[in-house]
Amino acid sequence: MTKDDHLKRLRRIEGQVRGLQRMIDEDTYCIDVLTQIASVTRALQAVGLGLLDEHVRHCVLDAAATSTEEGEAKVHEAVAAVERLLRA
Repeated sequence: MTKDDHLKRLRRIEGQVRGLQRMIDEDTYCIDVLTQIASVTRALQAVGLGLLDEHVRHCVLDAAATSTEEGEAKVHEAVAAVERLLRA
């Protein structure tokens, strides 16, 4: 995915969040709101995974080609990012 692809997805998610605000403002049935929250959460996770994929394919590989130490630092950074995504 490109930067533009990520931005398009985030704009779509932004629209979903505005929809959630409207649903709450209009006292929409709670289960329907929760369903939409789950959808937004999955969409954000997909963007995060796409960014992580790019990071590993570019930043981590480039750092590993430069030196073992830089490669290990980038791998550690990527693992920490995965941990944060899994906790979210």
